[in-house]
Amino acid sequence: MDGRCVAHLDMDAFYVSVELRRRPQLRGAPVVVSGSGPRAVVTTASYEARRYGVGSAIPAARARRLCPHATFLEPDFDYYRAASREVMAIVREHVERVEVVGLDEAYLELTGLPAPKAGMRRLRAEIERVTGLTSSVGIGPNKLVAKVASDAEKPGGFVVLSREQACVRFADAPCGMIPGIGERTVQRLAALGIRTVGQLAAADSAALATGGFGGRIPEHLSALARFEHEGAVTEERKVASESRETTFDADVADAGELERKLSRLTAELCDALERRHLQGRTIGIKVRLDDFSTHTRARTLAAPVRAAAHVEPVALELLRRFAASRPVRLLGVRVAGLEPVGEAMAQLSLNV
Repeated sequence: MDGRCVAHLDMDAFYVSVELRRRPQLRGAPVVVSGSGPRAVVTTASYEARRYGVGSAIPAARARRLCPHATFLEPDFDYYRAASREVMAIVREHVERVEVVGLDEAYLELTGLPAPKAGMRRLRAEIERVTGLTSSVGIGPNKLVAKVASDAEKPGGFVVLSREQACVRFADAPCGMIPGIGERTVQRLAALGIRTVGQLAAADSAALATGGFGGRIPEHLSALARFEHEGAVTEERKVASESRETTFDADVADAGELERKLSRLTAELCDALERRHLQGRTIGIKVRLDDFSTHTRARTLAAPVRAAAHVEPVALELLRRFAASRPVRLLGVRVAGLEPVGEAMAQLSLNV
């Protein structure tokens, strides 16, 4: 492949696959990872379960109706994070520039490497040999093509496309298959009669502007539909925060109960920060009301923190100032702007 070469590595049904390592007797059967509460949603599902219409983010109750004979497992994110570290350590042994964008996916800069396709086949085989986990790979001239290529033939796919080949292959695909084009944008495009990637690529800026797409948005959407993307593969992680949230089985209106729930979530969050030796300056809360409106509040501190004694008072004050006007469906807390704790800070923590 001439010119720039980028790969996207996407682990297949990652959470389920990791669970099957310790429950091999469930291989080949429908398995769903989800919470157990009445408002829980599916985290992920095995491909056997997906044949029954079970997919990520659908209500767990609906998943049970669609596939009542499936095995439902509570998510174990500590276990998934450990498995992710295994995978990414192998990736970094093979490729110098790696951008991890989640527990189960990463972009790899392959430009200038000899035989990049053969190298990715060896990497994928090594990941499976060491971890027992399978993956799908997309290779293209930019991150966008690589991403859609890795999704094209899951599980176990290995797809190499040029930008022009991507335009042809996905011309009849719905606009929403392109990362960065969300559901609201899809609806606005449909109102203009634009439903496929090919139609969007052919649409001119004036036509898009009539649908309320102002500024440079028409050009941006057209570029996405033509699979044009200049983003670099950076070694910095996109996610620089840690959070905990819960959806209540029944809406909560009592302020005291909300504060107790928030304190418990904060303790769980800070325990995780302590274990990972991380700290952050920005503390935030997330509140979803019974009308499904979602609200966030945050405060950035002068110095980074990680202890519950420092995080909890700020989170509680944010909650009190928000003063929910309706019963609360979901509550969460977050620490952002994470950075490793230095030796001096670690020693200070030990002396407190």
